[in-house]
Parts: sequence; C-alpha cells; structure tokens
Amino acid sequence: MYDVIIIGAGVSGAATARELSRYNVKTCVIEKEEDVCCGTSKANSAIVHAGYDAAEGSLMAKLNVRGNQMMEQLSKDLDFPFKKNGSMVVCLHEEDMPKLHALYDRGIANGVKELRILNREELKEMEPNISDEACAALYAPTAGIICPFNMNIAMAENAYANGVEFKFDTEVTDLKPIDEGWEVHTNNGVFQTRYVVNAAGVYADKFHNMVSEKKIHITPRRGDYCLLDKSAGNHVSKIIFALPGKYGKGILVTPTVHGNLLLGPTAIDVEDKEGTNTTREGLDQVIERAGMNVKDIPLRQVITSFSGLRAHEDGHEFIIGEVEDAKGFIDCAGIESPGLTSAPAIGEMVAQILKEKMNLEEKEDFVATRKGILNPNTLSKEDRIALIKEKPEYGNIICRCEMVTEGEIIDAITRPLGAKSLDGVKRRTRAGMGRCQAGFCSPKTMEILARERHVSMFDITKSGGDSRIVTDHNKDSL
Repeated sequence: MYDVIIIGAGVSGAATARELSRYNVKTCVIEKEEDVCCGTSKANSAIVHAGYDAAEGSLMAKLNVRGNQMMEQLSKDLDFPFKKNGSMVVCLHEEDMPKLHALYDRGIANGVKELRILNREELKEMEPNISDEACAALYAPTAGIICPFNMNIAMAENAYANGVEFKFDTEVTDLKPIDEGWEVHTNNGVFQTRYVVNAAGVYADKFHNMVSEKKIHITPRRGDYCLLDKSAGNHVSKIIFALPGKYGKGILVTPTVHGNLLLGPTAIDVEDKEGTNTTREGLDQVIERAGMNVKDIPLRQVITSFSGLRAHEDGHEFIIGEVEDAKGFIDCAGIESPGLTSAPAIGEMVAQILKEKMNLEEKEDFVATRKGILNPNTLSKEDRIALIKEKPEYGNIICRCEMVTEGEIIDAITRPLGAKSLDGVKRRTRAGMGRCQAGFCSPKTMEILARERHVSMFDITKSGGDSRIVTDHNKDSL
C-alpha cells in the first residue's frame, strides 16, 4: 500500500514527486514509457514565461508567476541550464497597439515585474534582426529559456534520491475505489494507494473520466517546430513572440540554452493522443510566420524538425485539486503552456493539498540539491587534463557535433534513473542532437549502452518499446 501514486513522469509528475519527497510519505510514480520526460515535457518551446499572457485571476496566471519566481533557485539547486534572457511581444501595426497595452495591463495585474513597452528605436537597438514592420514591443526581462529535459530529469532524480519509487513501462489500465484509497491496475500488476495524482498529460481526461461523473475533455494540440544549427543561435538574443491570437502565443523565435535557434510552434488540434508527426503544411506555417517578426532567418541552417502535443482542456485552465465525487483522486490536468514554467509551483500546490489531507511531517534528512552530469568542456584546461588522466573515457569524444564524451554517456546510463535508450542518452547528454542528428555517433553510443547495461545490441532501442535499431532477421523468422 502506497500513500500516493502519481500517474505520469513528465514535468508535472516529477515536480509533484520532488515536493512530496520532502515529507515522510510512501510515494510511487507510474509511467507507461521507458523513461521520464517522454510526452509533452520533451517537445515544447523550452520557455520560462513571465506571466502576462494568462487571464487575470486564473490558476494559470498565479502558478505561472510563482513558477517563474522559483526557477532560478531551482536551476541552481538541481543543476540544470536556465538563462533569464527576457521576452518581447512584437506589434507590427499601429492599430494593434491597444492589444499590446492590454497585455501589459494584464501582466501588471498578474504581478509580473519590470514590464515595459519599447518604442521602435529601443526595439531595433536591442534586436537588430527584428522585422522592419515592427513599431513597438512588450518587453518582459523576467522571461527566460531552459532545458526542459534536464529540468524534468533533475526533479525526478532528486525525488528518487529522497525515496520516491519509479515504475517504468507500466501503463495504468483501470482505477477502482477501495476502502481508504484506490486500486491502480496496470500491465505490470495491481497497486494499492491512499491517494492518486493524475498527471498524465494528454491522457489526464481518460483517468479523470474513469472515476468521476463530471467529465472533462482534453484535445491534443500539436505544435510543429524547426530547430536551427548553433551557427544561427545569435540571430536574436531574446524570446520573440507575436501578439497572441485565438490559439495562443503564436509562432516564436528564440535562442535555446544550448545555443541553437528555435522556431515554432503551430497550434493544430488533432484526435490522436500520440500524433506527433510533423506535416509540410505545419512547417511551412512555422517558417512563414516566424519571418513576419524576425527578418533574414538563416533557414538553410535548419537541422531538424519535430512536434509535440499540448494537453488543451476545453476551459483553457489548469485543473488541480481533489475531484468532488472521487475522494482521494487529485487532478493535475489541462497542463498546457505555461505548464513548463508553472511546474515547480504545480508540484508545490499538489504537495500542499496532500500534506493537509494526510497531515504529513517534513523529513529531517531531505536533500534539496542534485548534481548533473559532468561536462568536461566547463572545466579549466588543467582540471580537464587531470580528469582525463584519472578517467580516460572523458577524453574519448563520441558525439563530435556536441563534443560529448564517453564518460558523460556512461554517467547518463549508470546514474539513478539512468538512460536505457538512444533517446534517453540524447536527452541527458545531447549526444545526437547536433548538426548530423546522430548520423555518426549512434553506433558507438549503442555499443556503450549495450556494454554498460549488459545487454545485446539487438536489445538497444531508440526510445523503448519496439523501437529496436538492430534486428536479427534470422532470429525473427524462426
């Protein structure tokens, strides 16, 4: 019997697990994929929003601003990349200035600090590649950029270090109320728990609707992106937004914390909760609309495209709290943008709900910090030479595009909740994220995975499940 089972190891589930790990409580995270950060949390804009976009008084607005305020300290405690580079909402037409001022007023009402409206001259001075049509912009210095994988992984690792259990490749199939709690049925057996936290992303409506007469509906909203090489990373220094429309903040242009340039996302409602295929129409829309706000984008430097799904709830609001007609079932649903920014505050809020319900006591030995994978490139020349002398694997470059060493890949595989697949290594080390998109480093990374995990090359997958890369046709035909 667990005290709390969290369904989903995305950023909301991991944040909740970390906050709960402060207390004396038996917690387990159940995830249907082979790793943390496999859904919405792995494919998004990687933006820490300032908080001027969400409706005044909404839970989205409150948790966005709180999450933004928590992010800098959290990134230091858990050792993941975060940069407060600021954002701009660009106004292209004088007749749209009232919309820009309304956004400013909403930001002030939401408690966003340091907001101001820039005139054309100030805007051009800050961002020389801004569109010649731009007449003004809303500037929010408190916005920033982040590595969503590292943030998600860091919170999960820290939760694990503080006693939270994780069960992967475990899909919840049914939920049944029992005396004093819930029975959670999965493909790997039945678990009992006093409380369930539903942090299942685009599937959160499925689990809510299993237990409640008051139904909710989540639409998977696909967002297509283009990622450009690091040679394009300095094209803008701030996050450049268009004025928001019906489907949200529109196409943005932003540097990433790793030095690339990112364009996107679209906002296309789909039915398939796994429908992350990009389309020609979607990518054309990204390129066309990005070019409306930023000129001369070096599109020949695009190295990959991808898409992610946002969990758009019909009311466009976070749903967080105990379900009225399902005692002990806590929703954490409808977590779309600004969900990544809000995640630390979402975890705090859910943990507070459970603390009050269970009268939880704080641990005396909670460890608030976590150290990430050592990157030899961050060391001085002397320290790097000393490291390689002691551990030669840190002198063996596996991914030439991103200069990732064998030592970093070994660390990614062998650390708590370590990587089990090529994508798991990629999200932890960036091996395979560079210009060649894993064209050269995959075979060597597979060898290291097989060696360190004591498995056959035939068992190595791209992303878990049946995504094996090397197949033995003779064995399959037997």
